[in-house]
Amino acid sequence: MATAWVIDHPAHARLLAPLMRELSSTDDVIIACDRFEVRAMIENCDGHLPRRQTVWVPRPVGKGRWRNAWKRSRISKKALKGISKVISIGAPIELRVAPRNAKRIYITDTEVNHLAHRLARPTDVIIPTHFIDSLASPLMNKKARFHRIDGLHGHIHLQPHMRPSEISDPPKILVRRLKGDGIHDGEEILPIPEDWLTGLALQYADENEVEGNPWDLISDIAAMDGVVTQSVTLASEAVLLGIPTLLVTKAVRGFLNRLVEDGYPLFIARDYDESILAAWLAGLHLTDALEQSDWPNTKSEMLDFIKN
Repeated sequence: MATAWVIDHPAHARLLAPLMRELSSTDDVIIACDRFEVRAMIENCDGHLPRRQTVWVPRPVGKGRWRNAWKRSRISKKALKGISKVISIGAPIELRVAPRNAKRIYITDTEVNHLAHRLARPTDVIIPTHFIDSLASPLMNKKARFHRIDGLHGHIHLQPHMRPSEISDPPKILVRRLKGDGIHDGEEILPIPEDWLTGLALQYADENEVEGNPWDLISDIAAMDGVVTQSVTLASEAVLLGIPTLLVTKAVRGFLNRLVEDGYPLFIARDYDESILAAWLAGLHLTDALEQSDWPNTKSEMLDFIKN
């Protein structure tokens, strides 16, 4: 019984990799969004993601998005013939064109992805316990089986990380800036002020501009003293690794609330509040005072939901 794994974003490749290593068969197919970082991850997947027949589909954003959505639906419908299960993270098109009798699993931790939530036709929805239901009404009204996992998506593919006891002088900081062409980026992105980066040793990992093997990004983060980012996904991954992270964004997510409540070193600047910057800079020197939070067994929960 073949499964289709939809990879629409580089973070989806990292999330699905450990699940595919345990559950995927050689008959499976990967439907991958043709964007720079996803293509780089598929091309460099050895040792991370099992190699499977891969079908490339366009990304339906920006000018011509409806034409690209129509083209993607045609390509995906053909690729999904004979598929018994579709696993998608926030990508609705493949769930709409999958065979009627297929199990269609929709995974999301992004409450505000309203268009995708509205378009998706899942049989099963997997959301985290900290999901803010009131922000995701198009999804919560679906006639589907809902499953809740205890933990973040990062808990599935990351491992607890031992933080260095000392930081470099100047501190080594990874910076990630987004292109801003995502489906809900326009209302959430704040530019990172250049003067906030003064006096720091910077390594950039901007969207679509990461050099080398993109699977190495996590190890690059783990080697840093701190992170400054516009990406909520990368921010969550960095703080789970114990790296003090300054997230510059207007975004609201349940998983951001959970990280703060659980005591992870996440500092969120929703406007240009230099007190948040100061707190993050001070936090770079206080990582030895952080207590390691319990690591939930999110991976096992996800595996159970997917394979049953």
